[in-house]
Amino acid sequence: MLALACIILSNLLGYYQPKNETIIFILALTFIMALFITFMSKFLLVLFFAEEKTYMNFLSFSLTVRFLILFVFIAWCALANILWYRLEEQSATQERLLAAQNLSKEAELNKLRHQLQPHFLFNSLNSVYALTMVNPKEAGTMITKLASFLRGTLKRDDEVWVSVAEEMEYIGLYLDIEKVRFSHRLNIDVKIADNTLNLRLPGTLLQPIVENAIKFGLYNTAAAITISLDVRLQHNHLVIRVQNPFDPELKATGGTGFGLTAIRRRLYLLFADERLLRTDVMDENIFVTTLKIPQQHDKNDIN
Repeated sequence: MLALACIILSNLLGYYQPKNETIIFILALTFIMALFITFMSKFLLVLFFAEEKTYMNFLSFSLTVRFLILFVFIAWCALANILWYRLEEQSATQERLLAAQNLSKEAELNKLRHQLQPHFLFNSLNSVYALTMVNPKEAGTMITKLASFLRGTLKRDDEVWVSVAEEMEYIGLYLDIEKVRFSHRLNIDVKIADNTLNLRLPGTLLQPIVENAIKFGLYNTAAAITISLDVRLQHNHLVIRVQNPFDPELKATGGTGFGLTAIRRRLYLLFADERLLRTDVMDENIFVTTLKIPQQHDKNDIN
């Protein structure tokens, strides 16, 4: 009867638990069950052992102790079941919350990635418009390269992680477009260590950094400049350094525009580390952007 009471109690608590006054409900239910089992067991024992006078005296004398033992045992069983079901409910709630957070994080990552494209497209279309009037042939070349660049962007929309080789191919298309825009004024010095080509990084992460370097290096000067891009592996981190000259008298060259802000946010969402993107000034007129991507993580997950 005690085992049956525990099974009934476990099933009951699995389907119904009062949100308020849970302890009172459990104590009342336990009291009723313990009382029922005590008197039902006494009835059955008296029925089977009526002729045993000594045992009957012991049964009557120990009735209160039997009730207390039953009460404590059933109450412990009830509390253990409540704790189990509460932990199970909290675990399910935590899983739903984590799933919602992951969906929110993924949505924000996609938003940050896609917000960068209209800005670049706007600048490119303005350049195409200017070239159609002064150099239609170069305008046609730029339109072809822009189409290839955007086609590659569409293919990468669903890819959170890409290899260094893929990202540099993508950056190469972007630089080809910029070279058409700026002609001989733009020189690119790219150094990529062979052991980094198969390393992974978030897709479309470099393009706004390179765009930022070109913007603040070329827009305010008529002279030719060199943009340096160095990719290497250091202490299990993929380290990418982008250098560009700038005019220290212009406030806009501080590098705090939307592009770098979006990159910092993406890195924080992916790695929970705000120190992975750093900007420095060297020799008073060289702006250096350093990007570090940890390589010891699960690249099939965005957490």
